[in-house]
Amino acid sequence: MSNLKNIQNRFFNLHFNSTDEEFNAICMDVFHYQLQHNLVYQQYVSNLKTDIHQISHYHQIPFLPIEFFKTQRVVSSETTNNTICFTSSGTTGQQVSKHYVNDIQLYETSFLKGFELFYGKAHQYCILALLPNYLEREGSSLVYMCNHLINLSKHPMSGFYLHNLDELIKTIETLKSTGQHVLLIGVSYALLDLAEKGVSLNHQFIVMETGGMKGKRKELLKEELHQILKEKLQVETIHSEYGMTELLSQAYSKQNGVFTTPPWMKILIRDVHDPKTIINTHKSGGINVIDLANLNSVSFIETKDLGKTLPNHQFEILGRFDNSDIRGCNLMVQ
Repeated sequence: MSNLKNIQNRFFNLHFNSTDEEFNAICMDVFHYQLQHNLVYQQYVSNLKTDIHQISHYHQIPFLPIEFFKTQRVVSSETTNNTICFTSSGTTGQQVSKHYVNDIQLYETSFLKGFELFYGKAHQYCILALLPNYLEREGSSLVYMCNHLINLSKHPMSGFYLHNLDELIKTIETLKSTGQHVLLIGVSYALLDLAEKGVSLNHQFIVMETGGMKGKRKELLKEELHQILKEKLQVETIHSEYGMTELLSQAYSKQNGVFTTPPWMKILIRDVHDPKTIINTHKSGGINVIDLANLNSVSFIETKDLGKTLPNHQFEILGRFDNSDIRGCNLMVQ
């Protein structure tokens, strides 16, 4: 356990100017720990016939396909009575991802440090969370994060909103007259519903969208969604949060859909035709995520998102693909 705490302290002490060598050294320690203790990951790496003695850089580490979280218990340590299981959203009958977190303090440290890096302390904000589809089910890691931030904000008007948009608008109008900084975080379709009510915001407000339309509306390109929200809500920029059930860290975009990761998280781009090959900055492909905070599950995840990396810990999301249509999606993002 002391060794785990040592690893945890090392990656949370990384900063934006940390060297690749520093990051790589921690990655290698996490990789070997998870290879030894995570039986699902161990079997996956074994089935790849990977010579682990030849792995010296995180580019060479095998990334576990995210689908394993739907069918396997992906853990690197024993679950306990205190273990929390976060689940993904899904339509009726659809298999959901399950992320078993036996150290909730690790998650809290990750999302708080990440939030503070990009936005400062939660108590500087009134936090309004418009997350109806997440609130309507149990096990949402996003709701857990927002609830923690709302409690830390200590603002009497901070809170969750389900479908009560008129009440939210009254809260917004009151806040506009106070000079209070406000973070309005919402799922895309709910923010559109709010925007169509004719409410206008001002410079006090940060609008952050997370997630897609969840089957409630026609999917829009990110640029189109942001343009509509900017015009209707009368704000200069739309922020975005990039996270998922299977991760314990988040990346944030403050404008133009360009995301930045915290120092203990890194995005790599893989060739969609050869998943073992990591490709260069500015070229599009499948997104691999290194999330060192995922110490007790797996830190190296192959996602179903498409994107490209940029300098300075930054990346863009270009869409999603599934295995049945890799070729078509590859053409789509040329």
